[in-house]
Amino acid sequence: MNRRQFITLSGAASLAAISPAPSLAADSAFGRDYYQLLQFAVDNQDQRKAVDGFLKNAAVPSLNRLGLKPVGVFYPAEGISPVYALIRHKSLASVLNMNEGLATDSDFLYQAADFLDAPASAPGFKRLESSMMVAFAGMPQIETPVRSPGRVFQLRIYESPTFKTGLKKIEMFNDAGEIKLFRECGLNPVFFGQTMIGAKMPNLTYMLAFNNMDEQKAAWKKFASHPDWKRLSAMPEYADKAILSGITNLQLVAADYSQV
Repeated sequence: MNRRQFITLSGAASLAAISPAPSLAADSAFGRDYYQLLQFAVDNQDQRKAVDGFLKNAAVPSLNRLGLKPVGVFYPAEGISPVYALIRHKSLASVLNMNEGLATDSDFLYQAADFLDAPASAPGFKRLESSMMVAFAGMPQIETPVRSPGRVFQLRIYESPTFKTGLKKIEMFNDAGEIKLFRECGLNPVFFGQTMIGAKMPNLTYMLAFNNMDEQKAAWKKFASHPDWKRLSAMPEYADKAILSGITNLQLVAADYSQV
């Protein structure tokens, strides 16, 4: 197997347009994480098992050897597809160099061989989608607030009608206090990210973690009735109808080897 035969886990080629190469060396000083969110669509349990084995035995260990930690792996709470993988980077240089690192990792290539060399008649997955995000200034690094075995997650995507209104919603989280309010109410954030490359743009994406579904329901109830939220949501500049055009709400559970 040569370097060109390994799976491309990111849209690295298209990322080159985000920032010119000379600035990448200083990018870590930016102080905010970058997140790749991968979605492996599968058609059946055999493909789900293949993706799971690839991530558990090959991808996650290799990414860790590259210094990419933590790596989260999640399943839908209902159904089998897609399987999500969340990769945290500390710089754009890390994003651009990741595939080269995987391609030169002999253990990765060995462990992933069956998945990477699967025939067209029996592929290991149906399709892979990837999005790229930059962390909010108000929560610049990923967190792992809940570690219980039965923990549950919410992945939420807020679409906006324009780039300007999308920035207004980010302002609401960063500057108007919504992230702080989330924490006070038990809506435990894992990350907040502004999508730079991906579907449904412009959007922001965030993930919350809970010990169980009951805790999740109680936290949202507390949030909805909080006077600070009522005040904030009543401000015309932050009204949902003005700055949001769609919300995706996904319920996820962590794989037993997930590091998030």
